[in-house]
Amino acid sequence: MRLAAAIAVLALAVAPGCGSGPPSPESVVRAWSQALNTGDNEGAAELFARDAQVIQPSGALILHTRSDALEFNQSLPCSGTIVAVSASGDTVTATFLLGDRPTSPCDGPGQKVHAEFVVRNGKIDRWEQLSSAQAPAAPTV
Repeated sequence: MRLAAAIAVLALAVAPGCGSGPPSPESVVRAWSQALNTGDNEGAAELFARDAQVIQPSGALILHTRSDALEFNQSLPCSGTIVAVSASGDTVTATFLLGDRPTSPCDGPGQKVHAEFVVRNGKIDRWEQLSSAQAPAAPTV
């Protein structure tokens, strides 16, 4: 089952870019969300670049290694269904509806959270949880 989920995530991330370079930033964000929602922390970790920045209200960290990226994704208690997304160049802003993960109950089910991603060369370089004040006014799915 884990192998099937990893293949599905890889297909989502690679398919839009077949023959034309890396996948689009939006497709990488959608692949990350799908991996997280299915409990595929390894697949989610693979989508982070080396030395990716993670910024949350509690602080910031650098994911120096794949192991760091795996640990970060494992630490997230909630799944996040994308309900709105907007993209401009390498930057993608997404709104997620939180829910339980296969591996853990969510600490804020039903809440909406916003995150901004910077994706370069098919990998997440920066992942930032936005405050409500920073959230986009009217993104589209």
